[in-house]
Amino acid sequence: MKKIRLSILDQSHVRLGSTTEQALQETRTLAVLADQLGYERFWVSEHHNIPNIAGSTPEVLIAYLAGQTRHIRLGAAGIMLPNHSTLKVAENFRMLEALFPGRIDLGIGRAPGGDRLTARLLNPQNSFSESEFIQQIKDLKHFISDHAEPGSVQEKVKAMPQAETVPPVWLLTSSGGSAQLAAWFGTALSFAQFINPNGGPEAVAQYRANFRPSAELKAPEANFSIFAFCSEDDAVIERWKAEFDYRLLHIERGRDTPIPSYEEIEQIEYMPDEQLRINYNRGRMICGTPESMRQQIEALCAQYGVNEIVLSTIAEDAAARMESFRLLAKEFRLEPRHS
Repeated sequence: MKKIRLSILDQSHVRLGSTTEQALQETRTLAVLADQLGYERFWVSEHHNIPNIAGSTPEVLIAYLAGQTRHIRLGAAGIMLPNHSTLKVAENFRMLEALFPGRIDLGIGRAPGGDRLTARLLNPQNSFSESEFIQQIKDLKHFISDHAEPGSVQEKVKAMPQAETVPPVWLLTSSGGSAQLAAWFGTALSFAQFINPNGGPEAVAQYRANFRPSAELKAPEANFSIFAFCSEDDAVIERWKAEFDYRLLHIERGRDTPIPSYEEIEQIEYMPDEQLRINYNRGRMICGTPESMRQQIEALCAQYGVNEIVLSTIAEDAAARMESFRLLAKEFRLEPRHS
């Protein structure tokens, strides 16, 4: 297997007792650190109407982070395409690519990034239909690449600004459905194991088997994302795991209130159905000491047949979160960048 590349997905989580401003500055600090440590890319997400997630406008945040870093790729994971005008998405990312050539990724998904009422307000014309999403992908590809079909609207309307390079398009999937679309349209693919613990390697294999080369991508390219936490202290790992077990249950219950303290979580006795869900959700995460994390990551990359993993670390302890990424960079011998 080729050397494993580590990347980051950050959602600008607002920690218990902190503020939105602090969450966004923690995202900035992590992006700068990841750039220095040698991480491959740093992706940010699009969420709406969720009080403890500050990441609502990835195109704005990417511009800020790209200006704070020098080498790392910045991108969206993703732009929830049905929420937006396809032309405007193309213009946003062509502008980012013109400002930071060779450093921008455009990841797109079909989920609303929140509730349906909010999605309807973001785009009153949103039909939530698969056929419309497919048409949007088709239109976006043409606007991004300037490869217009004869008689199409892209012959008359161009996404500006024009530049020498264009950002690569990544399709995001958690069910495997978009893997077929990524293969058909010749885009890169990212599987969200942090959302769905099942079916990822099979989706990537199907994508590779059916991939059709495009003008932008000649061979299939794929990665996968997962919740992750690393520490040299077993007690810290167990604390993170307990907090994260509760956090995922909390989200699945539709609650947007802050999670309780670790001391309160320790006292909870879960019902049998809750414990079953916790066991299921453990497939959405990995945690452990550096050596253990290496073994888990290598095994997962082998299952997927890829050499890049995207790590998402949400933790109430900001320092422990930063240390987790430092430990993994050291364990995987990433090449530091000093300028």
